[in-house]
Order: sequence, then C-alpha cells, then structure tokens
Amino acid sequence: MLALLLALQGVVSTQATDSVPRVTLAEALQRAARLDPNYVAALGQVDNAVWARRNAFAVFILPSVTVGVSAQRSNPPGFIFAGDTFFVTRTSWTGQLTARYDLFTGGQKLAELTRSGAALEGARADELRQRFATALLTESDYYAVLADAELDRVARDRLRRAREQLSVARARVVSGAAVSTDSLNLRLEMTRAQVGQLEQESALRVSRLQLGRRIGAAGPVDAMPLDTAAAPELPISLPDAISQAARQGPEFRATAANERAASAAYRAELGNYLPHASLTFNAFSIDTTFYPNLSKQSSFTLAVSLPIWNNGQRELALSRARVNRDVARARRRDMDRAVQHDVTAGYDAYVTARASYALAKEGVTVARESFRVQQNRYSAGATTILDLLDSQVNLSQAEAALVQAHYSTRLALAGLESILGKRLFTDKETP
Repeated sequence: MLALLLALQGVVSTQATDSVPRVTLAEALQRAARLDPNYVAALGQVDNAVWARRNAFAVFILPSVTVGVSAQRSNPPGFIFAGDTFFVTRTSWTGQLTARYDLFTGGQKLAELTRSGAALEGARADELRQRFATALLTESDYYAVLADAELDRVARDRLRRAREQLSVARARVVSGAAVSTDSLNLRLEMTRAQVGQLEQESALRVSRLQLGRRIGAAGPVDAMPLDTAAAPELPISLPDAISQAARQGPEFRATAANERAASAAYRAELGNYLPHASLTFNAFSIDTTFYPNLSKQSSFTLAVSLPIWNNGQRELALSRARVNRDVARARRRDMDRAVQHDVTAGYDAYVTARASYALAKEGVTVARESFRVQQNRYSAGATTILDLLDSQVNLSQAEAALVQAHYSTRLALAGLESILGKRLFTDKETP
C-alpha cells in the first residue's frame, strides 16, 4: 500500500512540478518588496516625512492664508452701511481674507525644521531597513524551496539505493550466502526511505506555497536554481564592516535620527516659555452681489503674547518630550554598543557557514566512498548488513548536511547584508 501511494504521489508530483511557474531570485525580491505590508507602510512614512519637511520650510517663508465667502438672507430686509450711505436688501454677501505670519515662536519653527529633517532621514533609513528585512524573508523562503527540492532528491536517492540493496540481499538470501534478516533489515530501511520521501515532498509543496504567498502568486511557485559554486570570501574585513554598520547601517541610522528628532521636539516645547509674536492682515468686504465690492476694510495687527499658565498643560508636554528624548538617547547609546556584537555575529555566521559547506563537501566524498566500499564488501560477503546500512544512512545524512550548509551560507550572507544595508555581491538586486 505504501509503495502504491508513493508511486501515485510521484506521478502527481511530477505533473504538478511541470505546471508550477518559476521565478528568479531577483524577480522574487522585486515582487515581494511591492507586496509586503511592512515595506509599503515604510514607504508611506517616507512620503509623510517629505511633506512634513516641506511644511517646516514653508512656514519660514509663507504666511497662512484663509479666504471665506458667506451669504445672508434676511426677512424683513436689513441694512448695509457703506460710508455715509446705506442700502436696504434681503441678501448680503461678505468676503474675508486673512493672512497670518508668525514672526517669533520661541525657536519652535527652527526646532521643527530640525525635527522634520531628522524624521525624514529616519524614515528613509527605516525604509531601507524594512526593504532588507523583506528581502531576508524572501530569500529565506526562496532558499527553502531550493533546499527542499534538493533534499527531495536526496530522499529519492536513498530510496533508490535501498531498493537496489534489497534486490541484492534477496538474491544472496536465495543463494544461501546471507540470512533472511538481511533482506528484512533492508526492507525496513526501504520503508523508512519511503516515509522520508513522503515527508520531504510535503515539505517541498508547503515551501512552494509559502514562496508564492510571499511574491503575491495565487498558488505554488518554484525557484530557479542558483549557482552551485562555493561561496566566495567577503569583500570586506570585519573592522570595516563594523565601521560601515555604525555609519550607514539602516537600523543604526534610524536610531540616531530618532534621537535627533526627539531632541528637536523637546527644544520646540521649551519655546512655549518664550513670547510669541505674529503679524496678521485682514481684509473684509460686503455687498449685495456675489462679488463683494461695496464696502471694503483692511487691517494689520501685530500681536505679542507671553504664555504664563495653562493649568500645567505646557509642563506636561515638556515632561513627555523630555522622556521621549531620554528614551531615544538611551536606545541610540545601546545601539552604539550593539553594533560590534551584531556585525561580528553576522560576519562570523557567514564565515562559519562557508567553512561548514567546505567540510560538508568532504563529508559527502568520504561517505560516498565508504558506501561504495561497504557495498562491494557486502556483495563479496566480507561485511555484515548492518555496516552496509550504516554507510547508506551516513551517505544520505552527509548529502542532506551539504544541502543545508549550502543554503545556510546564502542565508547568513543575507543576514549580514541586512545589518549593513548594502549588497556585498551583485547576484541579487532589489528595487
């Protein structure tokens, strides 16, 4: 029954694989960046920060302007006075223009200019951080598809070897050169291999569906194979990587920008303790027609105010701004201390994974040769079935370890690039 189920599932899997669309890594990165809600939100924050920056510049140059028109219907008719004369009318129109410019706000406009600039830089750094975070998740799903596909091949090879050895063992048992337990042990190994292949096929289907979800496809998506060459050495030393991360790493840039924005917001609250001066121009006209032109009045008003007490609201806002500044400063200092740890961990993870891949390749070579020797010795009757099974299982485990080491190296590289906020190699690009 298990063999029949495996055969049917193999046919279905082959047909499904042929119809599954494939994407390259660059295509997957581009499509995922457009669909990830967190990245879309980060882009929106950049747009908001740009407009906040424009507003901070505009208040230095332009006054605030308000234009209004109103109509009034009176019953009985009312009077409109224009100089020494007056008019009796049922409908009156009034128009008003008000322009206000803040001459002095206690440094709040300058503080807002600084805050908006820091907020814009922080939003751009956060957009870069989120872009690489999305890319890291996408690469993880992409490599999972490739790894599961290769592990599925490893499981099929294990099942093929088990079937071949079972045929050899049966022939030896029939000829009297081996006992019946040899074929029973190999039959047990074949059953385990069949179960392992079923599990690996299920994992491959799930990983393809996850990749499809990541890039916005309606169903499963397959990944185009990547270069199987050994991972190259990093083009940057560890001290340089730490220096670049502290200077231009997106997470560190965003933390520093948030501190500057919080400090500027605190200075803006201090401006509420200083006098404020504003200049207001007001133009008023009234008439019996839509365009009021009968009577016109205009005025300039220079107002100076000194806030004294507003029931503690000013002090509360200042306290909150001070706390926000202190928290942002503490986070920035903690990030300064963490940069060496984070970069070193990411750097060493890549170096270790790269070395593990080289060792795993040697392990596959040794395991394959050991299996060949044990296979020949068992055919010649010079070893036991247990030694042959051990070599066969060791070969499958070594091949699986090689697959995992290969994609662990690529994933470690993606993690280091996410910390640095830059691509170290040009085989993958994001928009």
